[in-house]
Order: sequence, then C-alpha cells, then structure tokens
Amino acid sequence: MVRAALFDVDGTLVDTNYLHVTAWWEAFRRAGHTVPMTAVHQAIGLGSSDLIKHLLGAERDSGRDEWISSTHSALYATYFERLVAVDGAADLLRALAARGWRVVLATSASGPELKALRRVLDADDVITDTASADDVDEGKPSPEPVRHAMELAGGTSGETVYVGDSVWDMKAATGASVTAVALLSGGIARRDLVEAGATEVYRNPADLLAHLDSSVFSRAGRVD
Repeated sequence: MVRAALFDVDGTLVDTNYLHVTAWWEAFRRAGHTVPMTAVHQAIGLGSSDLIKHLLGAERDSGRDEWISSTHSALYATYFERLVAVDGAADLLRALAARGWRVVLATSASGPELKALRRVLDADDVITDTASADDVDEGKPSPEPVRHAMELAGGTSGETVYVGDSVWDMKAATGASVTAVALLSGGIARRDLVEAGATEVYRNPADLLAHLDSSVFSRAGRVD
C-alpha cells in the first residue's frame, strides 16, 4: 500500500503568504488598481491568472494580466534570500517519510520561485516529487494539482492526505476525494478552512508533528 502525504508550500511549509500579499498589492497599485490587502490575502493560494480574475473581476482588461503577474513575480523575487520555513516544516516531512509516507509537494510555484522555496525548506532528501504549476492546466481550487501530485506519489485517494493553509487547498483536496488537513500558518481563519473541507486543523507543521500519533496520518495505518 502506497500512502501519499501531499503538501502545499506557500504558507504551509514556508512563511510567504504576507510577502505575496505585499507583492500582489503593489503590482495591482502599479497597474492602477486599489485592492484591499485583506482581499488579496484571502486569494492567496490561487494561481496567478485565477487570482487576478478573482480580485479584478471578469470585466477587467485581461490584456494587463500578464504585466500584473510579471510585476508581482519580480517584486516577490526580491524576498527570495530572506524566506524562512514555517516552524517544524522539515521535521514533519522527515517524520512522515520515516513512517513510510511518500512526500510530494503540490504548489502553484514554479521555476526560480520553486527552487527558492525548496532551498529554504531544506528537505529534498525526503521529498519524492513535486507537482508545480507547470505540470497542470488548471490550478487550485481545481482538483487537478492534487490528483497529479497523487499520481506522482503512486497513491489513491483513500491512501492520501493533503496538507495546506488556504480555502483553495481544502477545496482542491476535497474535489479530488482526498482527506484535507489545514494549518493556520497562512493566516486563514479556522472556520473558513473547516467550511472548505478541512477534517483537522493545526497551528503549524510543528503542531501537527506533535499530534501526529493522534492525527489522520496515524489513523491511515502504519508500515511495519
């Protein structure tokens, strides 16, 4: 039996959400849009094109989308050398790998951004594979990224747990019929995460690690 532990990265394993908020807010400002930071925060976890559509609406001048996205990427890249992992992130991944779980990252990041995230996480020795934005046609909340990550792990929905920090993560996991676990490290309210499908909620990776023996990961069975 293959058991797959799928993880979002931004806000879940690496403390980036508010840096993304700042970069998106400034990109929108430079494009002539005033978007409240609270609204940007709630949209973090969506892919770039979906985030812009979500915040500016379908009636926007979509011809400016690529410029806004590129500006966000350039602004966010200035933080690469200052990124830090969320407390307990690498330890959690290693603990799961030691228990026989195949760890796969499922993230909307790609290219240099993904490389920076993996460098900060410093857990490549236990990461089986990565499903990035380049690998799928649709981003979260579509279940496609979760299904692709599950395929890379070689698991099935009944043997897979997905860990994320956003409403979009929870919706993607439940859409793929995968058990969803939420972390509060991304700044999203517990109630919103539960309503979106989270079966368990923990403060951060360290909190989940401390409760691993009573979590869904333990109930999924052990490898002898």
